[in-house]
Amino acid sequence: MKHRVALVAAAAAGLLTTGAFVAVSTASAATTGCSATYTVVSQWQGGFQGGVSFTNLGDPLSSWKLEFTFPDAAQKVTQGWNATWSQSGSAVTAVNMSWNNSVPTNGSVSVGFIGSWGSSNASPSSFKVNGVTCTGSTTTTPPTTPPTTTPTTPPTTAPTTPPTTPPAGGAAPALRVSGNKIVTAAGTPYRLLGVNRSSAEFACVQGKTGVFDGPDPDQSTVDAMKAWHIHAVRIPINEQCWLGTYGTPSGSAYQTAVKNYANLLVANGINPIIDLHWTYGSYSGGGNGNCTDVNATCQKPMPDAQYAPQLWTSVATTFKGNNAVLFDLFNEPWPDNADGYASAANEWKCWRDGGTCGGITYQVAGMQSLVNAVRGAGATNVILLGGLAWSNDLTQWLTYKPTDSAGNLVAAWHVYNFNSCSNTSCWDSQIAPVAAQVPVVAGEIGQNSCAHDFIDQVMAWADAHNVGYLAWTWNPWGCSGGNVLIQSYDGTPTDSYGSGFKAHLLTVNP
Repeated sequence: MKHRVALVAAAAAGLLTTGAFVAVSTASAATTGCSATYTVVSQWQGGFQGGVSFTNLGDPLSSWKLEFTFPDAAQKVTQGWNATWSQSGSAVTAVNMSWNNSVPTNGSVSVGFIGSWGSSNASPSSFKVNGVTCTGSTTTTPPTTPPTTTPTTPPTTAPTTPPTTPPAGGAAPALRVSGNKIVTAAGTPYRLLGVNRSSAEFACVQGKTGVFDGPDPDQSTVDAMKAWHIHAVRIPINEQCWLGTYGTPSGSAYQTAVKNYANLLVANGINPIIDLHWTYGSYSGGGNGNCTDVNATCQKPMPDAQYAPQLWTSVATTFKGNNAVLFDLFNEPWPDNADGYASAANEWKCWRDGGTCGGITYQVAGMQSLVNAVRGAGATNVILLGGLAWSNDLTQWLTYKPTDSAGNLVAAWHVYNFNSCSNTSCWDSQIAPVAAQVPVVAGEIGQNSCAHDFIDQVMAWADAHNVGYLAWTWNPWGCSGGNVLIQSYDGTPTDSYGSGFKAHLLTVNP
């Protein structure tokens, strides 16, 4: 059974809000204490995602160890984050990482995990931090040895403890690829977790007012995202509107609006992903409904050779030197469907090399040519490349991976409940082998209902496999068609889909 919102544990009803910390000194009195919350973010048959958050109410800590015991012997932690996890029998231990070892007074830490369960999944009823049972109150311990001298002049102000970590906020990190992880400039692993902000792909060609539907993105709309702990925003764009060959606004006005939004996100600690969504090229085949317009008014099976390389040269020139911005070279390739699934080898060659492709009447720009366009402009930004079947198929992504002089390629994956690869068995066999070699980011996740049971499974699997994900979509379009996260741009979540995704982000994103 899926839980729609996080469950908070306390003794009588499986819900809990208590905690305590330890800080030891032999020369002065020590104050200990904390509050803590245990959550079940989502649950399914035999598995669940849980987390513990605690706030230090006592003296600053230089390290911490969290301990609790599951009520049932079948309950296990199978994968965790934000701590080093271990389990012996029913006893679970989470020890700080090097980057979150210090906890100042009133500072908080959140840790999360994927777990399994048997006949029941009751919540733990007691916690310890650094060996002290959590009580929800503070205790002051006298010094073990009295001071040998007394200051002759008391301090005029109370001493303060400087923060051990930078304050919240700051610019988004520059990112690069290292092995199968995206990392910061310092080499710290960094998962892209966030949302899509749709409309720049269609507003300019559908007679809307402005580049984005609704209000132009501003600080208040970004603050609403920050309240969800969103760390990445994918911005779909329109090829012709960017280049100024079609649409209103287009050209420099369109480019400035997209650039300003990306820069605003970076300034607020959020990594933008510029995504080429709608492109030029007349296509009359099957696979995407009525998409015969030669202009960029719909979603084509592959990028076109006429404009797409030019587009990416321009975008790369705009953002080169700012590696907090990432590039998603083409939203959802589907040359396989256009070709009638005649030859997987030919369809993957089309994906990489472009040219004349089965079922597509215009000349195709392959992914290699678009990578070359970005690098030829002097940009070393991380590049995302979606696979076949509307980016749901990564089975031969590694075989046909383009060459990249910067070594900064990421496999982009889209997964909805109606896709062919939409269960953990398929993800284990098709996506996990890719994620073992290169970073994988699910640039779109969603489900065609207002619930969140399917994306709960996606996120649990992705969390366990170091895969990033961005939900579709941060637009208040009504939830009747599913995949809509918010009721308004102030960040009010939709009742189930948005609320469930927000609750999960607050658990996994610091």
